[in-house]
Amino acid sequence: MAAETSNVRVESEFAPLRTVVVSRSEFRAPDSAAILGHSMPVEAGAVEILEAVWGRDFGAVYPEKQIRWEAERDELAVVLERHGVEVLRPRLFTDDEKAAAGQTGYANFFVRDPWFTVADHVIEGVLQFPHRRMEVLPSRDLLLERVLPSAAAYVSLLQPGKAPLGHPGPGPFLEGGDVLVLGEYVLVGHSGMATDELGGRWLAKYLEPFGLTVIPVRLPPHVLHLDCALGLVRDGLLIACPDRLPGGLPAPLRGWEVIEVSEEEAAAMATNGLPIDEHTYITDPEFARVGKELQHRGIAVEYIDFSVSRLFGGAFRCSTQPLLRAN
Repeated sequence: MAAETSNVRVESEFAPLRTVVVSRSEFRAPDSAAILGHSMPVEAGAVEILEAVWGRDFGAVYPEKQIRWEAERDELAVVLERHGVEVLRPRLFTDDEKAAAGQTGYANFFVRDPWFTVADHVIEGVLQFPHRRMEVLPSRDLLLERVLPSAAAYVSLLQPGKAPLGHPGPGPFLEGGDVLVLGEYVLVGHSGMATDELGGRWLAKYLEPFGLTVIPVRLPPHVLHLDCALGLVRDGLLIACPDRLPGGLPAPLRGWEVIEVSEEEAAAMATNGLPIDEHTYITDPEFARVGKELQHRGIAVEYIDFSVSRLFGGAFRCSTQPLLRAN
């Protein structure tokens, strides 16, 4: 039976979360750092750990950390289900897909980025880092199952131009970590490391006929995604790192109450929590200060230790992608 239109829709970053995809924990690093083209943004203290995995599977080098990493995502799924959220999981990479990745490596660890949902549109993007170019594939089966039969649109970005390894090429690039939904507004970050100007223009052109307005947000070059600088908690309240927003808050957010975090806190992923709804928020105990600020404002906080996930430069928002967030 075909799914109903309402089964695939995201109204905002804090509308009640009803169906969400939670990430897997697969990473095989490229054969060398030169293949990346950019410095991989990771939590402070993680550089030495990741230096040991060039050309190797993370779990083979750090089996205990791999177990903890998988457990973090499993615990996140349990917490979400306890709050009545339907949780879906991507499949793992096949042996053929791993072989096809070759020297570029592969990643299946932050489902936020390879595809995203805006209103009733599901969009497959293109990632800059070569080890993440295939990351949409483990989600494709569930997208075909859930989105294709629904009344939601299902589209993909233009195929990017080719370039030698170590150079991202001419794009376009468009990554879900740069895309924040706020009703008729869609905020899109640009740092040069992920979404590019062409990807943002494509998204604006695609969404404009549906009454949705894309607002570009400039980021410093060391910040991977917009959700590493800004997080929307509920209508009128947000978490932000001013040092990572050189142009200040985007126009639709001016006048909102701001819980400020430092560059160091943002680098550790303090803005990358996950609202379940306007009254409940998930974050890491590392950010207890932020959690207390939220609790003072009447928001219940769920704490999950995500220390291994944060090694890779992402946390709770990065590890989830909603298919249904609606009142």
